[in-house]
Amino acid sequence: MQQCEYGQVKLDESAILWSAPERERAGRPLLVLMHGYGSHEGDLFAMSPALPLEPVIAAVRAPIAESGGWAWWSRQDSPAGEPPMDKVDAAAAAVIDWLDTIDSGAVSLLGFSQGGALALQLLRHDAERFAATVSLSGFIASGEHAGDARLAEVKPAVFWGRGTDDAVIPSQAIDRTAAWIPQHTTATIRSYEGIGHSISTPELAEFSGFLRSHG
Repeated sequence: MQQCEYGQVKLDESAILWSAPERERAGRPLLVLMHGYGSHEGDLFAMSPALPLEPVIAAVRAPIAESGGWAWWSRQDSPAGEPPMDKVDAAAAAVIDWLDTIDSGAVSLLGFSQGGALALQLLRHDAERFAATVSLSGFIASGEHAGDARLAEVKPAVFWGRGTDDAVIPSQAIDRTAAWIPQHTTATIRSYEGIGHSISTPELAEFSGFLRSHG
């Protein structure tokens, strides 16, 4: 990705990893993977063999070069779990702008950490657009959002999974998300004992099944 106008970001389409060549993508369901802070588009894409076969998978790269990888918003001006709403909205708008150019069937989202927070924020932008949303070790950005009221009416399907020993996402962000998700989504909530800020094998099996059921 690259930064463009002030307060906006734009997807770098040349960095997207696809599970199928362009000639095989049109009209097929699409699963968008959004990695975590300081990572890259190849991280979650490595899970592709364990994910549902029906959708085309697109792993996108975050916009900001930081901490040896890429970030959806900088951590230099925001504490962990408390990003400025406008920064999260800018990242969400970039993903939606890109999706508007894609010829696909139903779209689902899967994000980890910052990418998991972004997945939930995308629902605030368009409550009816996404067939299923998976937020792994993610959280909801604090504050009221203009899309929350509609989201509470639609209640789209969401899987939220986290490890009980996650020391990266602060407790206040977890508590906020635990209260917000059931009010605004049809939620499948899972916690994994003894797991830190990572994706466990049981979690992978559960959210893959969730995607097959809802995608």
